[in-house]
Amino acid sequence: MDEDREREELVYDARLAEQAERYEDMVTYMKMVARTKKELSVEERNLLSVAYKNVIGAKRASWRVLSSIESKEAEKAASSGMSESKVETIVAYKKRVESELDSVCEEILEIIKDNLIGTAVSAESKVFYHKMSGDYHRYLAEFKVDEARDEAAANAKKAYLAAQDAAEDPENGLPPTHPIRLGLALNLSVFYYEILGLQDEACELAKKAFDSAIAELDQLQEDSYKDATLIMQLLRDNLTLWTSDGEEKE
Repeated sequence: MDEDREREELVYDARLAEQAERYEDMVTYMKMVARTKKELSVEERNLLSVAYKNVIGAKRASWRVLSSIESKEAEKAASSGMSESKVETIVAYKKRVESELDSVCEEILEIIKDNLIGTAVSAESKVFYHKMSGDYHRYLAEFKVDEARDEAAANAKKAYLAAQDAAEDPENGLPPTHPIRLGLALNLSVFYYEILGLQDEACELAKKAFDSAIAELDQLQEDSYKDATLIMQLLRDNLTLWTSDGEEKE
């Protein structure tokens, strides 16, 4: 079977897996497509992103639930003077989830670095992959501690800023209303707020992205209107939440 035919079949299989909500299978198919060292089409790029996003999303949700239960059980054990055996069980289970998170993040980060960044030609692709790299380093920083957390955060910031430079390039960048540029601003502002604890920088970035998009809303193409306005709503929601958090702390 020639390469193009095989690629088509893998993409079809990935679409099928997506409809069946079998995202681990979807990752397997799209991983093979991504490793061909041939630039991905927009559809292929989106399928790869959706596959990993769903797999990592489920594991991140599991980790958050276990962290919450761990905290409650630790409080119970401390207040009652009882054994912490339940806490130890939860910690062990959480470590298993962390190992899975590590594995998925490292896998997609390696694919982006070795196969995708180098083949990206358009500004849109470059922003997409640098942003994606920033996202998965951020997911690592969510559960890592000490030096490992600092390293993941530094790598996330480096990738996000590379995406920002490409997105805001005066000659070849993306317009402020482009969903990928807006998505970058959303995720970078979340990174500043949640990982680095830089509330002012997060708010400033989110507000700048929102205001710039509003100013050019009349130039927004119909096919990207829904995606762009949805991300703008999320930026505004975060701004409202973060601003009220700041007022409460004062």
